[in-house]
Amino acid sequence: MKFSCPKCKSKIEIQKTFNKKMHVSCEKCGIEDLLEFSKNIDEVFLEFLSRFDQGLVTSVGLSEGLKEEGIIRAENEIKEMIGNNKPDKITEEILFSKKDYISQYKVLKNPEPEMGSKIEEMGLDESITEHLKELKIEQFYKFQEEAIQEITFRENVVIEAPTASGKTEAFLIPVIQRIKKEANEGNVFAIFVYPTKALARDQFPKIQKFAEKIGVNVKVFDGDTKVPERRDIIDEPPQILVTNFDVLHYHMWHQTKFSSLLSSTKILIVDEAHVYSGIFGSNVHYIIKRLKRICSNKIQFVAASATLDDGKKFCELLFGEKMQIIYGSGKKGQTDFVMLFPSLRTQRKLMVELVKKLTEKNHKTMVFNNSHLNSELLAIQAKKQKVNIKVHRAGLMTNYRTAVERQFKEDKLQAISCTPTLELGIDVGNVDCVISSTIPVNRLIQRIGRAARKGQRGYAFLALGNDPISQYYKNHPDDYFEDIEKTYIDPKNPFVEEFQVLAMACDRPISKHELKEHQEIIEHHIIKENLKIFNSRVVPNFDKINSMLNEYSIRGIGKSIDIFLSDRKVGDRVLPIALEELHKDAIYFLAGIRYRVKEFDYPKKNIARLERISRDYPYYTKSLTEEWPTVETVFEKRIANGVEVAFCKLHIQKKVYGYVNIELGQEITQGEKVMLDAPLEYDFVTKGIVFHAPRPLKVIEKAEDEDYAEASGYHATEHVVIEGSNMITGGVSQDLGGISLGTSGLIFIYDGAIGGSGASKALYDRFEKALERSMHIVKECPCTNESGCPRCTFSYRCGNNNEFLHKYSALEILERINKGEKTELVDPTEGDRPLV
Repeated sequence: MKFSCPKCKSKIEIQKTFNKKMHVSCEKCGIEDLLEFSKNIDEVFLEFLSRFDQGLVTSVGLSEGLKEEGIIRAENEIKEMIGNNKPDKITEEILFSKKDYISQYKVLKNPEPEMGSKIEEMGLDESITEHLKELKIEQFYKFQEEAIQEITFRENVVIEAPTASGKTEAFLIPVIQRIKKEANEGNVFAIFVYPTKALARDQFPKIQKFAEKIGVNVKVFDGDTKVPERRDIIDEPPQILVTNFDVLHYHMWHQTKFSSLLSSTKILIVDEAHVYSGIFGSNVHYIIKRLKRICSNKIQFVAASATLDDGKKFCELLFGEKMQIIYGSGKKGQTDFVMLFPSLRTQRKLMVELVKKLTEKNHKTMVFNNSHLNSELLAIQAKKQKVNIKVHRAGLMTNYRTAVERQFKEDKLQAISCTPTLELGIDVGNVDCVISSTIPVNRLIQRIGRAARKGQRGYAFLALGNDPISQYYKNHPDDYFEDIEKTYIDPKNPFVEEFQVLAMACDRPISKHELKEHQEIIEHHIIKENLKIFNSRVVPNFDKINSMLNEYSIRGIGKSIDIFLSDRKVGDRVLPIALEELHKDAIYFLAGIRYRVKEFDYPKKNIARLERISRDYPYYTKSLTEEWPTVETVFEKRIANGVEVAFCKLHIQKKVYGYVNIELGQEITQGEKVMLDAPLEYDFVTKGIVFHAPRPLKVIEKAEDEDYAEASGYHATEHVVIEGSNMITGGVSQDLGGISLGTSGLIFIYDGAIGGSGASKALYDRFEKALERSMHIVKECPCTNESGCPRCTFSYRCGNNNEFLHKYSALEILERINKGEKTELVDPTEGDRPLV
């Protein structure tokens, strides 16, 4: 509904603040007021008019009250942040708009990169030196020099340097140098692996152009390589092969002609190494191990990334080899960085306004969201504001994503609403501004690295959200810059190990004396007749395991649901998340358009059929779920503060029994409930932690319903610990699920990936810090609701519509834990018998 300003007749904005008041304002003439919360917007507007008539509403005076309540930042504090810096007009407007709380303003400056030797001094092949001179490159950066030397000397190397700093040249030049000295024609010498086909195809022309000038042959081989091109590659193998791990996995276990080319490999280059975190990385660990088995040479490994925190340790686990790390700096540049907390509106409204302001000034903008849903919703709302924007995310067809990249590069598109798919080095041309939702700082720096590559002034905005960790950063912005993302893999994921050992036997028979570390799994497969012994070697039983391996995805575990629109496949979604997003009548987002699921056939056909809905349909859906955990194995236990916590193998039984309708454009997390005709059930094994929270005795004593106060306190604690751990563990809360068991005090937090991803282990290792931060989140939230709010106890991933939660009970629980109160893990069904 549109309300007119009583002073200038412009549009009036009415927003609910994070401390449950109503902020009424006119952007044109600047009058504003802060009123008590009421669900009836008409009543709020009528009270505002009455106060205006009484002369109580002005364009000055309210700001002081907003400052005192922590809704906006005092101007003198913002000026102090600015210091001697000189933000331009757009940045200044945003800093002093009084619409959001300015948590941090910084000018991010890259120092002048440290220079290394001149190209003639490096002892490179003459053809390489001549080509570098043609490209007007006379001197290497110091990190490039170090990388070239170490790779030429056959060392295993991790190159960690910012986006667009010259990492590709740092590994390409020494590979070509070695090829010129050592390679025999007709063999693959080096494999360059990229995490996606799109990125490999994007980087291929650059690599090919450089290499072929020096007489080195480069080819790309992936799912899009045509049959004649494949034959040419097999008949005349290139010296450098550009591909991805999916291709290596598939061709090795099928023992294709292509896989026979891989046996001559001497160097494996893995770019964007940070992507191989979680389940994908656990699979890649085994694919690398398998490549070593079939190679006649000892392979040299080179990894490159802009965002690895502990690159040496992570890559040593990924490759199973000792590595040395080389650090580099980027090109000199300057970016205005602002961290904003949306006190008077939602995160999405803030992001939409930022993209509108910047595109109106012809600044090309990338808006990064952390989920498919948020990228779609933002694009829908930005289009209503006349922003020329399109969605770019995984799950959309390749040709659509390529078209979006091309249009943005050719200046036919002002903005892209994207997920982390565009964090990688795909070239989308010139970017002026990056707007990002909350992510770890090292990934933010990589996103910001996309902007201002041509030397212009860059803009970067971190839009904090309506969630617990954002509220924490509002009050502790310096901590944000300390919370570096942790990359993690779990090579002992039983499902990954089980499938990859089968694949190893398919690659090449397993002899008696190898793979002793997997002996238990090998024997398990022999008993199940998946493997058999032939001529004293272990070989695959192809008839039995063929379909099993064909269905396996190295990027996730579990089968997928195929998505159809008018009998045409338009995407897929992996189980179990597919049950939550594609149940009958769910609203599903695809390329900025919403559809309703009219048919969901599971588990027989594993398909979902979509139908179009009106653009004006006011809702989207969120599923309602029930879960039950069973501890199967305890890997380790310890005491955190006084609380006993165990890291376990868990069996999770999951049921999707309904959904809620949530109004489009609203950031609320409760909605109208609808039950499914028949629940959808799924169970899986994963890894997680369990701890026993202390009783909230003070709250229980005062409560009318003691069981409610206790159980809802544990439920709220579960939410806050997951959200509070988010940046400590490197943004892994997206990968975690949680369960609190009634009044037992038992709280489970587990990996959402089947078999485990390593996320819960990252939380287990840093549990004390997560508990301390969780307490601060609840304590510092100014809301006065018993159940809390989205910025403290609510979770956008909660499977039961955020019912029921108790903020003050959770606060007492967290305070007791942080003071060192002791608890033990006991089974609620067996009296005081230890649970684990």
